[in-house]
Amino acid sequence: MKMKTYNLFISHSWNYVDQYNRIVNLLRRRGRFAFRNYSVPPAHPIHYAGTDAQLRQAIRNKMAPCHVVIILAGVYATYSKWINIEIDLAKNGFSKAKPILAVSAWGNKRISTPVKWAADEIVGWNTESVVEAIQGIVGD
Repeated sequence: MKMKTYNLFISHSWNYVDQYNRIVNLLRRRGRFAFRNYSVPPAHPIHYAGTDAQLRQAIRNKMAPCHVVIILAGVYATYSKWINIEIDLAKNGFSKAKPILAVSAWGNKRISTPVKWAADEIVGWNTESVVEAIQGIVGD
């Protein structure tokens, strides 16, 4: 039986690149779990979108093929224009909403209110919790 490959958009703030790298590495090291990362890398031209409409469209294009949108759910998310746009796109930017998985990062006791309200599921920073949530949300 062929293993499913999950298309993931991992929302993050480049001010917290270490957390982003940790979640990507956590998923890469997990055996019997294949994924494609559609996240926005730091050098990607999306960072230079001239208008809000261009930024929104660029994010939408990256998110379009994804099964799940993962948000690293630190309180900083409340203040990020990017993350708020990503939440809105996941919920309203496609004919079928993209499910949102919030992952409570190491050491964070609180999750920002917008992320908490938008999340279809919230899990702790644990390989099996994240993988099982992705599989459950997608229906595998």
